Amino acid sequence: EMLRARLSGLGVVAAATLAAQLALPQYEIDMALAGLEGEGYAMRGHFSGTPALEWCERQLLARIHRYTISRLRKEIEPVAAHDFMRFLCEWQRVSKAARGSGPEALANVLAQLEGFEAPAAAWEAELLPARIADYSPAWLDDLCTAGRIAWARLRGAAATAEGGGNRGGSLRATPIALLPRRELALWTRATAGEHDEGPELSSRAQKVAGCLRAHGASFFDELLADAHLLRPELEDALAELVARGQAGCDSFAGLRALLVPASRRPTPGHRRGRRTSLLGIEDAGRWTLARRAAGAAGEGGGAAPAKRDAADAEHVARVLLRRYGVVCWRLLEREAAWLPSWRELLRVYHRLEARGEVRGGRFVAGLTGEQFALPEAVAALRQVRRRAADGEALVVSANDPLNLAGTVLPGAKVPRLAGARVLYRDGIAQAALVAGEFQALATLSADDEQAFRRALLREPDPFDFAAMVPTPA
Repeated sequence: EMLRARLSGLGVVAAATLAAQLALPQYEIDMALAGLEGEGYAMRGHFSGTPALEWCERQLLARIHRYTISRLRKEIEPVAAHDFMRFLCEWQRVSKAARGSGPEALANVLAQLEGFEAPAAAWEAELLPARIADYSPAWLDDLCTAGRIAWARLRGAAATAEGGGNRGGSLRATPIALLPRRELALWTRATAGEHDEGPELSSRAQKVAGCLRAHGASFFDELLADAHLLRPELEDALAELVARGQAGCDSFAGLRALLVPASRRPTPGHRRGRRTSLLGIEDAGRWTLARRAAGAAGEGGGAAPAKRDAADAEHVARVLLRRYGVVCWRLLEREAAWLPSWRELLRVYHRLEARGEVRGGRFVAGLTGEQFALPEAVAALRQVRRRAADGEALVVSANDPLNLAGTVLPGAKVPRLAGARVLYRDGIAQAALVAGEFQALATLSADDEQAFRRALLREPDPFDFAAMVPTPA
């Protein structure tokens, strides 16, 4: 009872301090504290950062923890939306000074973009080259064949073209995610209730799916022999299965080969350098059915909805933090609709904040609701706010996670259409290219409008003579 009264008034205290104050043997203090812990009255731990074990009354410790979190939140100074956009361009390595180089940089970029869905044709045309200065398709193939990265359509959907002709526009617009192969099952569970069976597969796609189900993972030439189809027919069937989220390949080369027009594909038996081999479907490795498709009762069967596990929700919450550094409900408005709801994520972020793993507070001015950030992102935000704007203009795809015009940034939204782009200068959306039409999102001078139009159309600067020098093959 003496220790109970002491703990209610002293707060965090070491057992040795209690023994010295009460002039009692240390072992008696330890036994009494253990008894209070058994009653749920006291808790032990390293609360003040000292190596010595400390004790504290349970409710008092909870009050101290609440006060600490409140004090840390009040220390945050929110930044303007355009400064936050400048931070995001550096955080996601889109600004020129932050762009990565080499295969390891690609692995880090893919870790940030884990679970993000983008049109299949946009990954190597827009998203990855915007973050890797010297991006090479061979690096992505190496990560896939090594088993570190997998590509998949997380949500099954009906084909947009009748008769299985999915190798054209529908496959190019098919949302594909790149993610660590070890997390593929987790993301598949997250989208278990999002699979639309759609119309029945074409007869050719059913035949190829049957061969894969009967013989397992198969190379392209094995499928040619087993399915008894012509080469273009087999490519169409594989494209349909990919577009429906029912098949995949060991490497990204298989998807790349289906996206390349037939006129640009190498003919079988001809190899003219490494770049040519990257376009050949014979070099793509083995094709296999997606696990949910392999386990379905019918050819187009989808997985049954499953209750989301708390560990899965925490993983998704950490991925979103890794992608943006700072998260709030407004920022996630244009993420996939099948992600955990903000209410679920909020419980995870509160738990991580209580552990001291993330910071809560008002980080971006003008955004309502609670906001959470990684500790390293808070430091980076402060540096961006102190640094003067450099006037750098950045062009990103409308399918990029950095397309935040009209959500985090004020103004009109830029639709996520094929070929659409948005241009930022100093974190402010200045112009956009939608359906081939130039759109000014801010008041522009005649010179700025001309320069931004060239940048959005990817036309060379007439005064940039270094860019006109042809690169050696």
